[in-house]
Amino acid sequence: MKIVFAVFVLVLAFAGSNSSAFAQQETPTGVQVEKDIALMRRDLRTEKKRIIALNLTLTEGEAIKFWPAYDQYIADMTKVYDQFYDTVKQYAANQKTMSDADASASLKRWGELLVQIAKTRQRHIPIIQKVIPPHKAALFFNVDRRLYSLLELQVVSEMPLLIQ
Repeated sequence: MKIVFAVFVLVLAFAGSNSSAFAQQETPTGVQVEKDIALMRRDLRTEKKRIIALNLTLTEGEAIKFWPAYDQYIADMTKVYDQFYDTVKQYAANQKTMSDADASASLKRWGELLVQIAKTRQRHIPIIQKVIPPHKAALFFNVDRRLYSLLELQVVSEMPLLIQ
């Protein structure tokens, strides 16, 4: 289980090592950033369920109950993350020309969305714990959080640091 997850982490790390944030280069066009983010999100969504399944050993009865709860969780998280990535995109596209008020509003929105992401996850903990034992629920949320952290890292690495 750990091997599959470790390999996935390494693949994502290597994929992100050429990002503009690490190289301190100019941002690619807004269209390219949007395409890159969409591709990363699609790739992770494609692999995420498989990685969860490989790391979370479920009985047949648990699986029957878990996967619909998982699908609802992912749908709810996707709604919030869509807003999060839109905020990241807007910042990346406008960071060099935004006013202090716009930067402050962007920062405030980013913080609000991080809280909303945490609240969405928190709301689903008891739902997941009703369909699988708590130790398996803890493992699920541990793996899930790591996968989301990797995706966030990939997305924000597409944004160069603003240098004054």
